[in-house]
Parts: sequence; structure tokens; C-alpha cells
Amino acid sequence: MPRLIPKLAFAVTAAAGLCATPALTVVASAATAPATTTAHVNAAANVAHSDAIRNNAKSHKVGSAATSTPSGYGPSSIQSAYNLPSSTAGSGETVAIVDAYKDPNAAADLAVYRAQYGLSACTVASGCLTIVSQTGSTTSLPAKNAGWATEESLDLDMVSATCPNCNIILVEATTASNTNLGIAVNEAAKLGADAISNSYGGSESSSDATYDSSYYDHPGIAITASTGDSGYGVEYPAASPYVTAVGGTSLSTASNSRGWTETAWSGAGAGCSAYSAEPSYQASVGTGCAKRAVADVSAIADPNTGVATYDSTSYQGYVGWQVYGGTSVASPIIASVYALAGNTSSVDNASLAYSHTSSLYDVTSGSDGTCTTSQLCTARTGWDGPTGLGTPDGVGAF
Repeated sequence: MPRLIPKLAFAVTAAAGLCATPALTVVASAATAPATTTAHVNAAANVAHSDAIRNNAKSHKVGSAATSTPSGYGPSSIQSAYNLPSSTAGSGETVAIVDAYKDPNAAADLAVYRAQYGLSACTVASGCLTIVSQTGSTTSLPAKNAGWATEESLDLDMVSATCPNCNIILVEATTASNTNLGIAVNEAAKLGADAISNSYGGSESSSDATYDSSYYDHPGIAITASTGDSGYGVEYPAASPYVTAVGGTSLSTASNSRGWTETAWSGAGAGCSAYSAEPSYQASVGTGCAKRAVADVSAIADPNTGVATYDSTSYQGYVGWQVYGGTSVASPIIASVYALAGNTSSVDNASLAYSHTSSLYDVTSGSDGTCTTSQLCTARTGWDGPTGLGTPDGVGAF
């Protein structure tokens, strides 16, 4: 199985702090293969999604210049936007994060984030935070990788923002291969996770059914996977029928009764799977696909309306508070919403959302590209590719 190399999209912005309009987005290999490094101009400020491609895993995470204080949305904004019972729910629930390689400062960085926003401490010593390898070891952890470390910090912060009362497990795969990431998912399940977030994905393969049965079929555990940050197009494991595929939105404050408004994010992955069969729960929503359609639900992902996160592992010279976007933001948020709902014992896939659409905010405008079947790339009333059925309005759909 080929090694999956994380790839970090990093926005170089104006010198003084966070900026909504970057000068350049640099996509650089965070592993050891400089030949995979590319650079391209990108209109986004910051994108995050560990895009684990079969031959080349990209950690799509764009961070702005670091600042001494946070910018971007924090816990109160996320909780308000999605009408979440974060202050009263989640105790006794556990959300797992699966990533590759070691974040050497994961616990310390999480402590900074939670202290900044007045969240109770979540430490290894207290048992709230567990950091293990894909074999469950707490002492024999993988090699450090700066690109993946920033992904891990982001994921941990989003769980904390959404479900501050939840326990957290961080499982660090030895490498970013499909097999090792899958083994890490199994380890998270073994350790008792109620929900598992996977902020990685890549091109589909005819062998995906084998990966489904080996790694992603865990009845009684909610498994989420980000759909990608390259616009229209499908990735795995988001295409797996056993996961909730999480798309992305642009989130902004508004003078309406909700106080917020959302549109489809232009980078959100979407479309029809080439291999996974259509699940029964999608049969009545008019996806336009003969097989599995992506996404199921969505959450904030646009880096221009991004979230604050803290990471002290230097990557391309940036350290501290930064603003991120991408479906790496959305996946751990949705996994944490499942934990807040407390219903994961009855979860095997995304079907709950399809039978509880009244508990979702329908996102009806925006697009992630051009396609023949319009609902696969353009938001509309009801299901659409970029945002699925919509974003959480409380926990009733989870």
C-alpha cells in the first residue's frame, strides 16, 4: 500500500496578523518527499483537510500569519451557529481524532486553546485526554511531522469548541497510509470512542469495499469523514456507506432570527461515488447518483469565515494563533455533535440525518464547481452535494 504524504496548504498573508485575502497559498509536502511539493495561487485564506490520497496524502490546511491573540470563530460562535447544548451535554462521551504522525505539543497546545476560551482543562493526567499510537501505546508514538501536527491541533480544538465536556482520544497512525490510518480507526473504536473523526481523504479505488469492512464499519460508533477541499469531486473514506460524509459551508453572522447565515463553500467535495452502492437512506432525496452520493451533512469550512486554533509546532515559520478552514474543521465538529446527542449506540451510518431533516439548517445557495447534474455541485432546497442535507440545528439529526 503506498505511503500517504500529508500536504499542507498554507496561506502567506500580509505581515500583520490574520488576513482574509492572502497573497499566495503554498501547498507543500509535510513528509519527506520534496518532489511532491507544489505551489498555487488560491483565493482562500486558510484551508484544512488532511487529504489522504492513495498515492499522496495532502493535509489541506491553510493557516494565516500567527498572532498573539486569536482571530476567527471560537467555541461560543460555533455553539451559537449550530444551536448546540454544549454547556450541558457531552459528559461521559468520547470523541476520537484519527491523524498520522506525532504532534509533540498536542496536549500543551490544547491547554492553551481551552484556557483562552474559559473551557475546563482536558489533560492526560485527568483522563480527559488520551494520546496513543495506532497500537494503543502511550509511550511509543510515531515520528513527528509538522504538517500533520497542525492538523491534529485543529481537530482537537474543534472537538473542544463543540463538546467541551467530552473526553478526547487522539490516535496517531505510524504513517499516512490507508492501512495505518484504518488501523488507527480500529484502535479508536477499541478504546471506546463514541464518535471518530477522520479529516483525511483521497481518490476512490475498487478496493474501497475491503477498507470499508476492515476499518470503517463500526456499528454503535458515529464515524465522520471530511469530503475534501478541492471542490466538486469525491474522496474516500467520505464515500464509504458506513461514515457520515461532511461537506463545508461559509458561515457569517446575520440579522435574522438565527443570527447566522450559510452558503455552500466553493472548496467542499461532492459528487457520486464510482464504487460504493447507494445506501437506502439516500434513495428518496434525489441525489442524481446511481451510487453513494457525497455529502450527507456539513458545517463551517470556508477559510475566509474560518475558526481560531492554536498550534506551537512551527510549520513554514508560523507558530501560535491562526485561522483555519476546510472540511477538516467540519468533520470533528459533526463528530462532536453526534457525541452531544448521545445516540451513537444506534448509529451505523448517516441515516439518522435523513430521517430528521427538520433538525438541520438547509443551505440553499452557493456552489463548489460545475457539473451536469446541478444538485451535485450547487446548493438547493433539500439535499445537495456540497452541503448534504444541511448543518446542525441542535442535535436532533444526530
